[in-house]
This record gives sequence, structure tokens and C-alpha cells, in this order.
Amino acid sequence: MSGSDRRQFRGPAILRRGQVRATTTDQNLLDSRGPSDWVHTDPWRVHRITAEFVEGFGLLAELPQAVSVFGSARTPQDHPEYEQARQLGEALAHAGFAVITGGGPGAMEAVNRGASEAGGVSVGLGIELPFEQGLNEWVDIGINFRYFFARKTMFVKYAQAFVCMPGGFGTMDELFEALTLVQTRKVTRFPVILLGRDYWQGLIDWARDVLVPSGKINPADLELIRVTDDVDEAVAAIVASARERSDQAKAEAKSEASAPTSYDAQ
Repeated sequence: MSGSDRRQFRGPAILRRGQVRATTTDQNLLDSRGPSDWVHTDPWRVHRITAEFVEGFGLLAELPQAVSVFGSARTPQDHPEYEQARQLGEALAHAGFAVITGGGPGAMEAVNRGASEAGGVSVGLGIELPFEQGLNEWVDIGINFRYFFARKTMFVKYAQAFVCMPGGFGTMDELFEALTLVQTRKVTRFPVILLGRDYWQGLIDWARDVLVPSGKINPADLELIRVTDDVDEAVAAIVASARERSDQAKAEAKSEASAPTSYDAQ
């Protein structure tokens, strides 16, 4: 990219050419080095952080049931993984789910594209980075975040399931965050699906052969993960889980409605 074409997203804002900065908002927040006057500005940053949550909640609150999908931004359009991701987005849309991705290129673009072309709701949650990225053209509902933690909350809060396509550090980060939240019951248990057996099997083998014997995780923790090569199998598991949770919620509501109140019991 030439100097005249340089651009950077900072939350909902875009900076071009000489206005592009070398650091990001996240980096400034987390960096303890620098002038001491930084400390006195931190309390004001709380308002910006709060605004990101308010904006995200306001934009996504009326989404239909949704699935968060993660995958590499470096997946080329002519790669089989791109086509599989596009098929996943299409299948999820046909099953009645919105898709939520990081809104970038590669696998994320493919999922957004499949959902959008199928008439579904395609969501992209972008992030301010030191290099240009921006939301892909297939995002129907999009928002750019300054802070990773605000963005991660949106991925979790509005998802019925997580699907991970082959990816790098960012995908791994989202995968293990999801597993930790499910394992510790910070979120209602829902499917965490790895799509691409050849890519993910080494990780599963390592968890089974190293983490379990060393006592770092329990054998049952491996049951939190489902690995498949089949898009239809992945979507069927998500649909079945959503139906199970819906039936459970209805049963609980019915039980509460029929339970005697303290006044009735007297």
C-alpha cells in the first residue's frame, strides 16, 4: 500500500495518510510506560469504553439467534477453506442463524459472504489495528471497536455457538476464551466446533496426550470440543443445541408459572 493510500480505523473513525498513528487505543490503554500524565487521563477513558459497550449492545440487541465464527484473515479466496467458510455462512443463514465474524478478509469474509448471499443476517465486529483492515463488503451490520475486550463481549453475548475455521493466533485466542467460559460456566454451555479435522487434530491430540495426563484439564473437558469436516454436521449440532436450550427454557418457565407462591401456600 502506498503512502498516499494508508488508512487506519480507530473505532468508528477512519484516518488516512498523515493522520495514521503508530499506536492503537488498546496499546495505549495497556502500556504502563510513558509520561505520568497518562495516569490522570485513564478515568476519562472509562467513558469511551462504556460507549463501546453501549453502542455494541444497542446495535446487536435485536439480532436473531446467532453463531460466532472465527477464522484466518489470510485465507485466500481460491482456497478450499474459503469455500467451506462460505458454505458454512450459507448453511447457518438457511438454518435461521445470523453469523458474527471479525468482519475482516479471508475466512471471515467468506462466512459473511455466504450468509449475505443466502439472505441471512451478516454481522462484522471489526477492531482497530496498526495496519489497515476494515470491514469486508459482505457485512450487513458492522461496528469497529477500539478495545478487544469490548469486542469479545459481543462475540460471546449474542452467540448460540462458536465455530472455528483454521486460523492463527487470533482464532486460537477466541477458541480458548470460548472454552474457558464454557468450562467455568461463565456462559451457558453451547457448542464449540472446530471445522477442519486435519488442521485441528494435532491440537486435540496434544490436549488429550499432554494436558489430561498432567492433570491440567479433566478428560471431560475434551467433550466441550467437537471436530468435524462436515458443514452440515456442524450446523445440525448447533440447531440441536439451540432446540434443547429452548425446550429447557420453556420447561423452566412452565415450572415457575405453576409453582405456588408464598401466599398460596398459606
